[in-house]
Amino acid sequence: MKDRFGRKITYLRVSVTDRCNLACRYCAPPGGIRLLPRAGILSFEEIEEVVREAVGLGVRKVRLTGGEPLVRHGIEDLVRRIAAIEGLEDLGLTTNGILLAPKAEALARAGLMRVNVSLDILDPERYAWITRGGDLARVLEGIDAAIAAGLTPVKLNCVVERSPAEPGARSVARFAAAKGLQVRFIEKMDAAAGRFSVVRGGAGGDCPRCDRLRLTADGRIRPCLFSDLAFHVRELGAREALLRAVREKPRAGGTCAPGRMQRIGG
Repeated sequence: MKDRFGRKITYLRVSVTDRCNLACRYCAPPGGIRLLPRAGILSFEEIEEVVREAVGLGVRKVRLTGGEPLVRHGIEDLVRRIAAIEGLEDLGLTTNGILLAPKAEALARAGLMRVNVSLDILDPERYAWITRGGDLARVLEGIDAAIAAGLTPVKLNCVVERSPAEPGARSVARFAAAKGLQVRFIEKMDAAAGRFSVVRGGAGGDCPRCDRLRLTADGRIRPCLFSDLAFHVRELGAREALLRAVREKPRAGGTCAPGRMQRIGG
């Protein structure tokens, strides 16, 4: 698939839930978010259908996101379903790592290829403050389990205020170097103001080279993270929603309604 600006669309990010077991201060508002009703979240069968259509149209890379994807019951089954789709070349998952250690081996057996783990700082108290209660030790155990299970290359997603030179980011960089991991530094975004930047160490935020679509937990294909444009697979069917999202994909990100990131998956 190519959009009207000649960009080849080969990447689909799939949010499998809007639920999360953390409430990071840069992601969740103090009062939390209004969660979707269970019936509003796509079933595994619906997700599989969308991914199958997307791969048939040229998508080669899929990443499972949330919320936190590992809180979705039976996530290993969804991984197995998607991994079996002929033509898919890359299947990854982004997680906060809290639930990763006991699930890493089963995810790898199901067909998951690699993981990205969110890690903003190596100080346990500061980590608990940022995440509103997260346990850093469990994240580090999850990273080790992912390495042992062969979910490599393990990449770390580190959110920064402005620069990787910040103390927390430097601690993550040192940890990654010691473990042989890759780090992606992501500046804090403001959806309402349209403030975002190119991810250092990754491809996100680079509008002229954007190759992705997003499937939200409630079934909307979004052609751009920083746009409210969306096409519902339950209303249009998976194939038509995908095609319309590609046709209408904007040249660059702008602004969008705040408070939806947890359903979109970043």
